[in-house]
Amino acid sequence: MELTSDAEIPNEEATPPPRRRGRKKSQVWDHFTIENVSGGCTRACCKLCKQTFAYSSGSKIAGTSHLKRHITQASCPMIKNEKRSRLALTAGNESEQDGGSSEVPQLKRRYRVSGYPNALFDPERSLNCLAKMIILHDYPLHIVEQPAFVAFVGSLNPRFKVLDVGSMEGEILAIYQREKENLVQTFANIPGRISLAIGLWTTSQTLGYISLAGQFIDSDWKLHRRMLNFMMVSSPHSENALSEAISLSLSDWNMKDRLFTITLDNDCSSHDIYSANLRDHLSNKHTLMLRGQLFVVRCYAHILNVVAQDVIASIHGTVYNIRESIKFVKASPSREEKFAEISLQLEIPSAKTLSLDMTTQWNTTYTMLEAALEYKQAFTVLETCDDNYNEAPSAEDWRKVEVVCAYLKLLYDSANVIAGTAEPTSNVFYHEAWKIQHELVNAIKSEDPMISNVAKDMHEKFDKYWKDCNLVLAIAVVMDPRFKLKLVEFSFSKIYGEDSSRYLKAVSDGIHELYQEYAAQPLPLTPAYVEQAEEANHAGAVATNPPSNETEKSKKNATAAPVGNPGDRLLDFDMYLSEIAVTQPARPEIEQYLEEALVPRHPEFEILNWWKVNSVRYPTLSKMARDVLGIPMFMAAGPGGGSASSVFCVGTGNRVLDEYRSSLRPELVEALFCAKDWLQYQPIVDAPATSPAIVKTEM
Repeated sequence: MELTSDAEIPNEEATPPPRRRGRKKSQVWDHFTIENVSGGCTRACCKLCKQTFAYSSGSKIAGTSHLKRHITQASCPMIKNEKRSRLALTAGNESEQDGGSSEVPQLKRRYRVSGYPNALFDPERSLNCLAKMIILHDYPLHIVEQPAFVAFVGSLNPRFKVLDVGSMEGEILAIYQREKENLVQTFANIPGRISLAIGLWTTSQTLGYISLAGQFIDSDWKLHRRMLNFMMVSSPHSENALSEAISLSLSDWNMKDRLFTITLDNDCSSHDIYSANLRDHLSNKHTLMLRGQLFVVRCYAHILNVVAQDVIASIHGTVYNIRESIKFVKASPSREEKFAEISLQLEIPSAKTLSLDMTTQWNTTYTMLEAALEYKQAFTVLETCDDNYNEAPSAEDWRKVEVVCAYLKLLYDSANVIAGTAEPTSNVFYHEAWKIQHELVNAIKSEDPMISNVAKDMHEKFDKYWKDCNLVLAIAVVMDPRFKLKLVEFSFSKIYGEDSSRYLKAVSDGIHELYQEYAAQPLPLTPAYVEQAEEANHAGAVATNPPSNETEKSKKNATAAPVGNPGDRLLDFDMYLSEIAVTQPARPEIEQYLEEALVPRHPEFEILNWWKVNSVRYPTLSKMARDVLGIPMFMAAGPGGGSASSVFCVGTGNRVLDEYRSSLRPELVEALFCAKDWLQYQPIVDAPATSPAIVKTEM
């Protein structure tokens, strides 16, 4: 029987099995048929040697990997002695050079090469790709000297000579410098101010690092965050060291006069003194908006983590018992089976699965406690029927867990909302913060002492955050045309009751004062305004020139003639409008904005797009909105800010640099951190014009 070569494999549909759910696209079915056997099972039969293989048993499909191996690895007796002339990654050139085509079916994933058949090897490009790989994936630099890696690269192209560690450091620094120069040009075109998100890092040594990331909204109203610096300092928690690092960074990036706010995730107990000192240090070098009232912002994720850790710590003994109870149940299949039988007898309806937590992620502790609550009766029964188990919490302990979980859910849901927001502009955070503040204020008044005690512990620290940040949170939500001041009025009435008017006035005064600072700044001309300005300049030039005799004559005629050009008859009206404009100036944009009706709350509403469209109507207010909405309220949020799971990380304010990076030179550490952030917004590899295009073809 003659075999069909890979190039001649027909594209027709193979014989389908009786229970197939769709077309089988794998070419393996050109060489196998499906046969039914007893019990509803099917087997695949090789067309060449008639050997059969398991394919399906009921609804379970065995897959086709073993069938491919039967053909490609010459296991079939009919093709065992046939020469395999091609591999899966060739373009077919070898078969032509050998004077014939392969008779062995190519069933693996094939790659079709098109374009330039003789691409030139570019060692510089390969070196650049290797350096970017090390940067993006946090590989140690000494990987380039590891024998296995050198052998692997040599197998790909023997002509590529991998550099030593010192030369690779130079390549990484060169990439960092090129990307930085490009980013400097980008920052030069930012229309507004920039806000900084600052992280503090420690090492196993006495030194530390400060990371500075800049967040801003560009001229197209897109939110961006980019790492600016990763600087070594002797004491990262010192206000002097931090203010000096900020000033150096702004000077380095040519943004001395463009700083708007800084966001910290430091410990809340020292925030007042720390932020006050930092504000004093920087106000001498930089102009701060609104007298620095918005200058230092606390990270929202950090306060959620602090409050969650405190409330979990308040029942640490019970948490330990529950953790040990779950370990006991999951120690063996027999115990799991026994626990499942008890749950079934008790008719526990829960579909939740018991799982252990990770101590570094407080959300996993919450989900562990929440699931354990559903099985509290099962744990109690298990203790009575198994002498080896004695960790079941008491009824009072379960009651505490229930209360704690109810209030942990507030934090858990809030964190998930923030983590699930693609572009978390600052207006989003007010909704979450005021709900938690309101719930905790009400819970303190509860007659149940267990509820009030838990709420008091949580409220003590969250209320500190609310007092520090409610002004910037409120101003941000006012910039949302769906809510404006109305939501602040509503929420303040819920939180403060009769005293709400006093707090609302502070927000209103802050908004208007901030607007006045923007109104005092020169307004950049948009294309529409440039055109209007040119027309106005032309009109002004005509007005300043002495009128000619013809002009005087036409002006007299226009005044005397009762009937003429309709435009001429409105000259007096135009003069009247000009007089009104002088004596009655237009109302401030902030007043117009606040008095207009709220925008409907549609799910697809995009706040940045709204301001982009309405920036012509509100040229000054839109400048203020751009800066306010770009404030990073959340250290891990925003493009390039980090993973969403970091919102649940324990100890976000105490980042520790690993031993390897701590051993590197400070300038290299900065290059690795910054370049990794910058490169993630670019294609990993740009295929050169002279290289062949490789197209992956699925079977």
